Amino acid sequence: MTSLSRLRWLGVGFSLCIALASFGAGAVRNRGGVLEELGLSFFSYGHGAGICNALLWLGMFGFIGTWALLGRALRTTPLEMRELHVLMMWWLAPLLIAAPILSRDVYSYLMQGAMLRDGFDPYTQGAAVNPGPMLLEVSHDWRNTTTPYGPLHLWIGEIITGLVGDNVTLGVLLYKLVSICGFVLIAWSVPQIARELGGSDRWAYWLGVMNPVMVFHLIGGMHNESLMVGLVGIGVLAALRGRFITAVVCIAVSVSLKATAVIALPFVVWMAMRALAERWGATTWPKKFGAFVASGAWMTVLTVAVVGAVTWVSGASWGWISQISGNSKVINPLALPSLIASLLTPVGEVINEDLKYNTILAVTRPLSQVLMLLGLVAAWWLFRQDRTRAVMGIVAAYAVAVVFNAVTLPWYYTSLLNLVGTFPAKEKLHRVVTMLSIVIAASFSGSGNHMLYNLGWMTIVLVFAWVLTGWVFRADDAKAKN
Repeated sequence: MTSLSRLRWLGVGFSLCIALASFGAGAVRNRGGVLEELGLSFFSYGHGAGICNALLWLGMFGFIGTWALLGRALRTTPLEMRELHVLMMWWLAPLLIAAPILSRDVYSYLMQGAMLRDGFDPYTQGAAVNPGPMLLEVSHDWRNTTTPYGPLHLWIGEIITGLVGDNVTLGVLLYKLVSICGFVLIAWSVPQIARELGGSDRWAYWLGVMNPVMVFHLIGGMHNESLMVGLVGIGVLAALRGRFITAVVCIAVSVSLKATAVIALPFVVWMAMRALAERWGATTWPKKFGAFVASGAWMTVLTVAVVGAVTWVSGASWGWISQISGNSKVINPLALPSLIASLLTPVGEVINEDLKYNTILAVTRPLSQVLMLLGLVAAWWLFRQDRTRAVMGIVAAYAVAVVFNAVTLPWYYTSLLNLVGTFPAKEKLHRVVTMLSIVIAASFSGSGNHMLYNLGWMTIVLVFAWVLTGWVFRADDAKAKN
């Protein structure tokens, strides 16, 4: 058996473990579902759930290890992009039948679509106003929370729930197809972006597409980031090829799905400005500034027009703009303000026992928002020199956003992971990204609960990530290359 064949079957085997275990250890249904229909509900609780959780962790750690094996192989063996595409399809095949893992968000997506379908406003009303089978699957934390997503998100949900009615199983299956469509866009655009920038298309594909964080959360978790990141990737590729109208339309459509897509747009303005300045023959600062103003103006108008059109056609409203921070109740140390509050609270309570975590968090979050705004502006300015720097800037800006945001969840990292391997960079950056990817991928249970405060677990994960990363990038390999 060849090395590639071993990688194929290892990936398929571990993906199959994840798929089978997902029904008892993933975002398990509260009512109905496949296990109940098959008379196997005992796998969702007690010892049955324990078996499923063990199988899920085996699959996840095994998949991560197989991904590392492939990364090692790419540094020593020339593989064709076609081989990587085929390998990726084999790895993903078992996950197509898997239940949601690592998050219950897909049930909220269905609920929000059903609300629009039934005449409710998800931007002013919580899911609890529309009782039914879908509400039973929504996490209790979100039953009275408005949606922070854009009109395209609601429109997709309305179409799906219009087709399936209140059938949750079919609704989840259709959302799986939506997430696959987004993932296909990512897989298609990433290697081409790398070629445009002079990077390694195969390495970019390994780091930004086959990455366990991308696979687990976009295919397994079925998050709308899959479509958002895919559309932004297509937009960036179009901009690199000088097709700026296409680029803006793609990014604007993505913004109508989730507002954070707009972070990429200012960097496309830099690309368009330089192209326009060259066309004008602009060599002086006044003329270059004119090209900048012109590019920024028409892109802004087109973006607003596209988002407005999607809003009008979907039948939704602009209420999502005021609800963008609606999930601020989530707290985990992936977000810097939450991490700082966690570290300061024990010290503060020694000085003043009335000083509680939420008191400190109420200070760190606003400060972090200011730092995030400054960081985004700094990234936009510092990475303005050429189109390669502009793509680097998109990655840097998304990194700033996920670090300083009030809430950070693991799938938020997909916005920067898809592009981080597309441009030539020092090996140290790829080492850091690889290690952090492994840590993030292994730090959340199948049900979506994080393990970040579990010292024993995180010690194991950190050692696992350190060893795997060191092995992938082993310095004494004379053939190693990015």
